[in-house]
Amino acid sequence: MTTAASPTASVAPDRLTQSLTRHWLLWVNLLLALWAGLPWLAPVFMHIGWTRPAQMIYLIYSLFCHQLPQRSWFLFGPRFTPSLAEIQAASGAGADLFALRHFIGTPAMGWKLAWSDRMVSFYGTLFLFGLLYALLRGRIKGLRWPLAVALLLPMALDGLSHMISDLWGIGAGFRDSNAWLAVLTGKALPATFYAGDAWGSFNSLARLGTGLLAAFAIVFWLYPYVDRSLTDNESSAGASNIR
Repeated sequence: MTTAASPTASVAPDRLTQSLTRHWLLWVNLLLALWAGLPWLAPVFMHIGWTRPAQMIYLIYSLFCHQLPQRSWFLFGPRFTPSLAEIQAASGAGADLFALRHFIGTPAMGWKLAWSDRMVSFYGTLFLFGLLYALLRGRIKGLRWPLAVALLLPMALDGLSHMISDLWGIGAGFRDSNAWLAVLTGKALPATFYAGDAWGSFNSLARLGTGLLAAFAIVFWLYPYVDRSLTDNESSAGASNIR
C-alpha cells in the first residue's frame, strides 16, 4: 500500500530553495560576517578569561590558517605586531614552526587573532566588498575572468614565496630580510620596511594588499556570474512553464 506525499512536506523544501536562491547574497554576507568576525573574539575571550571558547576558535581556524604569531595581530598588549624575537623569547619556541603556531600570546604581550593578517585582509574585505556589491548590484557587469585571475595571482605568489622562504628556517629566509628588495630600491626606505613582519613593513603590506586584491577579484567576478546564472535559470524555468 502506498501513501501520497504530504503537500506540506514538498512545499517546504521548495520555499527554502527559493529563499536561498533569491537571497543568496544576504546569506553569503551573513556567513562571511560570522566567519570573518570569530577570529577577533578569540583574543577578547582570552583577555576576559573565557579560555575554553577562545581555544575552540583557535583550534577551528588552525585548520584553515598557519596562525604564525609573527604574521598575526595581537590585541590587549603593548604592540599590535610583536617582533619575531619578542615572540620567541615569550614562547620559548625558538624556530620551531609548530611551537610558534600554537603560541597564542601572554597577558603581558596580548593575545593574537585566530588567523594571520593575510586572512584578516582577505576574508574581511571579502565581506566588505560583498556589502559594496549589494549596493551596486544590477549596475555593474563584473570583471572578466582573465583580470580576476591576474588579481588573484599576487596572493598566490606572495604566499608561495613565504612558504619557500620558510624552508630556510623561521627568520632566516629571503622574505625575512628582503635584501633583494633593498637592492632593487637602492635602500631608499628605512630598514624596518625591508626586514621582518611588523606593521608597515613590506611583508605586512604585501599580505594585506594581495588579500584585498584577491577578495576584490572574487566578489566582482564570481558574484555577478552567480546572479547571471540564477537569472538565466529562472528565465528558463519560466519559459518551460509557459509552454
